[in-house]
Amino acid sequence: MKKGQLKLSFGMIFSIILIIAFLAFGFYAIKFVLNLKDTTNVAQFIDDLQTSVDKMWKGSEGSQVKTFLLPEKIQYVCFVDYYSGKRGAKSVFYDTLKQVFYEKENMFFYPVGSGEGNDAVYIKHVDIEAITSAENPFCIINKNGQVKLTIKKNYGDNLVKISR
Repeated sequence: MKKGQLKLSFGMIFSIILIIAFLAFGFYAIKFVLNLKDTTNVAQFIDDLQTSVDKMWKGSEGSQVKTFLLPEKIQYVCFVDYYSGKRGAKSVFYDTLKQVFYEKENMFFYPVGSGEGNDAVYIKHVDIEAITSAENPFCIINKNGQVKLTIKKNYGDNLVKISR
C-alpha cells in the first residue's frame, strides 16, 4: 500500500489567504457603496426640499408639486410640531419620532434609523403650525422610493405650507 503525502507550500497557503481577503474586501466595498447611495439620496432630499421651500418663501405666492427620491426603507416623511402637543391620525408615530427630537427639528423620517443619520431635520421657513393643524404628525408616504409634496405660499403669508 502506497500512501500519498499532501504538502502545501507556504506560498500556496499564503495565496489562498490573500484570495479570501480580496473577496471579503470586495463584498465589503460593494455593500459600502450601496449604503453610500442611500445616504446621498437622503442628503439630496433634504437639500432639494430646503431649496424648494426657500424659493417659494422668497416669492409673493405660488404652488408647485415636487417629486423627490428617497430610499425605500424610509416609509414616511413626517412633519411634527412637538410644541403644540396636538396629536392626529398617526399619533402612533408621535412618541416614536420624539426619540430623535432634540430642540427644533420639524421633519422626521419614519421608521427611526432609516434616515441614514438624518432622522430629524429642521426645515426653515415652513409654517409647521398650519401643516400640522389637522393632523400631528403630518406624514407623507414614500411610494416606490418617491415622495410627492405640494409646496405652496399664499399672498400675504410669511411662511410656506407643505401638503400631500
